[in-house]
Amino acid sequence: NIGTKKYKDFAVNFLKQSRGLPVSFEVFADDLNEMVKQAKEIASWGDNIYVKIPIVNTEGKSTQKVIHILNKLNIKVNVTAIFTYDQLLSVLENVKNNDCPVIVSLFCGRIADSGVDPMSLCKSAKFLCKNKNIEILWASTREVLNIFQASEFCDIITVPDGIFKKFHLVGKDLTEYSIDTVKMFRKDALASKI
Repeated sequence: NIGTKKYKDFAVNFLKQSRGLPVSFEVFADDLNEMVKQAKEIASWGDNIYVKIPIVNTEGKSTQKVIHILNKLNIKVNVTAIFTYDQLLSVLENVKNNDCPVIVSLFCGRIADSGVDPMSLCKSAKFLCKNKNIEILWASTREVLNIFQASEFCDIITVPDGIFKKFHLVGKDLTEYSIDTVKMFRKDALASKI
């Protein structure tokens, strides 16, 4: 159909610019059998593709069957939207083909948004993925500190542009930063003409 053609055209064009670096392209299906079908198609577009598979579908049904099938077929997957230890375990139980690379995407920023510290999940992932062909990805980065947290346990981190814009602050003297902040407050107060 026309949507698939547009997606493939976009992906093939993107692959030409990727210089062989790994890239992830997502399945859009919600049905598990359709996910497998789409994953096979997407994987055929290039050797550097990881097919992005959500850990559950929209009904909360685990995609571990899909992950298992694709791993057996030597299709690289990026299992995304992992929030829990049990979800991580379900991936590891279904990727027995150690010759086929896998990415597990831990949604650390969203986990932290819920008031839960994502570091314990990261530590567990690093321990459980040791000596396996699995890379750990820190997803949904919220602040510069996350880059340093991720570097301790993760192989990959996705960083939005807004975080890069703050990177110049790394190593800034905090006393000086405090003074700069108070100056900003003063400037805003004077501009308000209150």
